[in-house]
Amino acid sequence: MARLHHNETPAAPAAASGVPGARASLATVRAAALRCRACPLWATATQTVFGEGPEHAHDMLIGEQPGDNEDLQGHPFVGPAGKLLDRALAEAGIDRSTLYLTNTVKHFKYRLRGKRRLHARANAAEQAACRIWLDAELARVRPRRIVCLGSMAAQALFGRSFRLLRERGRWRELPGGARAFATVHPSYLLRLRDPAERERAYALFVTELASLAEPA
Repeated sequence: MARLHHNETPAAPAAASGVPGARASLATVRAAALRCRACPLWATATQTVFGEGPEHAHDMLIGEQPGDNEDLQGHPFVGPAGKLLDRALAEAGIDRSTLYLTNTVKHFKYRLRGKRRLHARANAAEQAACRIWLDAELARVRPRRIVCLGSMAAQALFGRSFRLLRERGRWRELPGGARAFATVHPSYLLRLRDPAERERAYALFVTELASLAEPA
């Protein structure tokens, strides 16, 4: 699959970053990603958190970056945001096991507050360094539909000018025939303090995800 966006920051060449060739399987790419040293995040993270799901899934969900739970367990979307996503998918009539789930950045970035590790957003250079792995996943899974969860994932796919809250929920045609739209990351819903606002936002999130319940 061709690159799906026009990112201002070019990704590192695949050959210089340990990404296997185009004929390599997804399992081979995953194994290579475990050894990635393309940016400094590997040094403080517990492990690379690569994508998971059927190798040729029709639908792919792309999040932003692993959190504390994901870093410790080595799987995407297994923390509080992942549990909320599971609930929303179930309400939308979607079986998570049919989806390929991944993140834009594969290592946990954090700052310490005492002994707690608090999420910190990966910067542009770190996102660009990790783009090679997302491209490799897209090229091998070749999903028909993609949902970007959060602004980082949306801008990785649609470019830096994309504004999530203004353009969320709108399907876009991508080079290669796939379609994609963006919505909020479930962690955004967890941060909402007003119960009524949180309920409305969650209902909209479920409605948007429910479009994946329709035939691809």
